[in-house]
Amino acid sequence: MILQALYEYYQRKPDMPKHGFENKEIKFVIVIKKDGTFVDLVDKREGKKGKEYLLPRAKGRSGANSWQTTFLLWDHYGYVLSHPKDLEKKSVEMAKKQNAVFVETIQTLPEQVKKDVGVKAILLFYETGQAKEVKKHPNWEDCSKIPGCNLTFQLDGDPTLIPQREAISDYQTLLFADGESDQSDGETEYEAPCLITGKRGSVARLHTATPILGAKSNAKIVAFQKSSGFDSYGKEQAFNAPISKKAEAAYSTALKHLTTSATNRVMIADSTTVFWAEKKALSFDLEQQFIWYLSDPPKDDADRGVKAVRALFEATYSGKLPLEEENRFYVLGLAPNAARISVRFWKVGTVTQFAEKIKLHFDDFTIAHGPKEPEHLSLNQILRATVLEYKMDNVPPNLAAAVVESILDGTPYPITLMQQCIRRIRAEQHVNRARAAILKAYINRLNRIHNQNTKEVQVALDLTNINPGYRLGRLFATLEKIQEEAQPGINATIRDRFYGAASSTPVSVFSQLLKLKNHHLAKLENVRRRIVFEKLIGEICSEMQSFPSNLSMNEQAYFSLGYYHQRQDFFVSRKNSNDSKEN
Repeated sequence: MILQALYEYYQRKPDMPKHGFENKEIKFVIVIKKDGTFVDLVDKREGKKGKEYLLPRAKGRSGANSWQTTFLLWDHYGYVLSHPKDLEKKSVEMAKKQNAVFVETIQTLPEQVKKDVGVKAILLFYETGQAKEVKKHPNWEDCSKIPGCNLTFQLDGDPTLIPQREAISDYQTLLFADGESDQSDGETEYEAPCLITGKRGSVARLHTATPILGAKSNAKIVAFQKSSGFDSYGKEQAFNAPISKKAEAAYSTALKHLTTSATNRVMIADSTTVFWAEKKALSFDLEQQFIWYLSDPPKDDADRGVKAVRALFEATYSGKLPLEEENRFYVLGLAPNAARISVRFWKVGTVTQFAEKIKLHFDDFTIAHGPKEPEHLSLNQILRATVLEYKMDNVPPNLAAAVVESILDGTPYPITLMQQCIRRIRAEQHVNRARAAILKAYINRLNRIHNQNTKEVQVALDLTNINPGYRLGRLFATLEKIQEEAQPGINATIRDRFYGAASSTPVSVFSQLLKLKNHHLAKLENVRRRIVFEKLIGEICSEMQSFPSNLSMNEQAYFSLGYYHQRQDFFVSRKNSNDSKEN
């Protein structure tokens, strides 16, 4: 299903590289004259990245004899300039063999291709020993420091690279039209019905590498081991699961495009998540908006995520979503593995279904917050709130993937999300907006889906919520507020010393805190404030018979929510009070 969806995506995207070609990053270009004389070594980097060019497709190479496979008129400096990766004798000898294969591959091209002025110039470049001149250029030091730096050639005064010239392009197109693949020369051709298209054709024995961030450069989403015990009826490797060479080229090109796209890819912890729609959007383009639901907005457009969420809500209320009922949407989560790429999750649905579930996610995470805070929380903001130092590197990969699945499936959020959140709150004695939103969303979705007859946690303070944990959280926030007003500018409050115990074993601390409260109230000069606080404590405790000996993890979540809601209400009440005085 994944490969078929990728194949269909390739078919509907005319701007993707055609069969036999791919976009490849080149960091340095060797400029030569028609007679092969070296002219310049041009740095094509923009920051740390090289410039992308449409070049003849790279071939897969692995195993002890991988050095015998090279690419057409471009490759890394071992092949192009016989430069070893280090100074060890073995590496030096390997670079010489790689370069010999590279030159031999050019020499064995058909005569009509070798007549091209660019190909002639490359052959003369090697015949006249110009490679040593490249290493004298000032840019060579930077080039040689980049592991496996890719190089290619360009004629002096020609705007296109030599591998992009018409003669090379025509040759490569004809080569792949005849069924060329990544498999080594001499392999027996095998024909079978393709699992993707259903048409009979020549089967690709090896599939193209489609590496992602954190994976090896030869990592693939489809890989087969030889003589692994999975062979049957004498069929080895991919012949057991036949995919035609053309279908393999199409799906791998589509996947490479998605994993390097700026609009169809988002990084979540260590996972590369790609997404695409089956057809062009009629009314609501989820494919263009999806990235902003999961990632942080760009620095130059801090409201980008908010705009995307507003567009989603608008599409829901305006009736645009039903128009996308027949348009399927795909979300694929990939993660690096030891030898290949692993599939973290694969979600399929219509644009309407995904949009409704994403909207529900934002509804669940809506909670009272300050006026200067963003209207909605991104996924990264949510995950960062559960880990040390708010760093995405500290987010467990499985947790990130599980949260994404919960959003897309509309299922309960993982219990580990709630547990990690509670642990960070207790470690830091701090309940911020993101952490409170996590607890609210977890509790409400769990109760809603499992049909538990429990009152939903509201966006803001709920005076009717009688959950013991929620009431105790409100009480703790009130006692802290009294202390803050009694001792203005205090560096540490009861939260810093007693939050952990109050939220887990209330009976051990609340009697002491209530006695301490009387001491703090006596310091308040404003009698009306004393009365307000006494009434508030009476209202909170009216539904409580006694202090529980301990609170479960769920009740601790309610405690944090009660504490957060009450703190937010103090701010809102004070702000409104100040506004009324000014009026």
